[in-house]
Amino acid sequence: MHLLLNRGLRNVSGMNLTVLAASGRTGLAITREALQRGHTVTAIARDPARIALPESPELRKVAGDVTDPGSIAAVVGADSVVLSGLGTEQAGILLAGAKALVAAGPRRIVWLGAYGTGKSAEVAGEGAAVLGKLLGDRLPDKIDADNTILAAGGTVFHAGLLDEGPESAHRRTVGLDAAPPFDLTAKVSRETVAAAMLDEAETPRFPGAVALPLAG
Repeated sequence: MHLLLNRGLRNVSGMNLTVLAASGRTGLAITREALQRGHTVTAIARDPARIALPESPELRKVAGDVTDPGSIAAVVGADSVVLSGLGTEQAGILLAGAKALVAAGPRRIVWLGAYGTGKSAEVAGEGAAVLGKLLGDRLPDKIDADNTILAAGGTVFHAGLLDEGPESAHRRTVGLDAAPPFDLTAKVSRETVAAAMLDEAETPRFPGAVALPLAG
């Protein structure tokens, strides 16, 4: 059932956004970009003290753990627009996070996934097999988490290999129908991915679908 569709966003500026895993490198990039765009952010992390951003009236740091769905439901509600930078080296965490978010019933979820997994594996080509080997037992977790978000009408961003560079001036977001082959030597910066995810939160283009943030 698509729980999150048909609840469109009318106001692009000054939105109230929630960022999951806000203390991680991608979560920090999303939170920082959201604040720069003038949004108010509720930033969730297991340890809010690790959200390494200056205190601000527009930033609320709160504790939440995806293995404790109640802690997520206490922060996320029906009016929430959630962007997730959740990533893990431990199998099972991503699916737990996806289930916790969907159960909390937000208006919209923009979720971070990996290009070459699940629904993007076929279009990614040979690189997908290499990525699958690297992920090992985390691959099924990623796929199940993505499918949970997609089934609820959320958007899943399948990013390529990430780096710490600046936001690309030539960035673009495409659907799977325009996806390039997976290139293990090409990277996309976390800042570029964060900007693409914020674009989707502000003006949804890919509800219930996979989108690819590209550097150019």
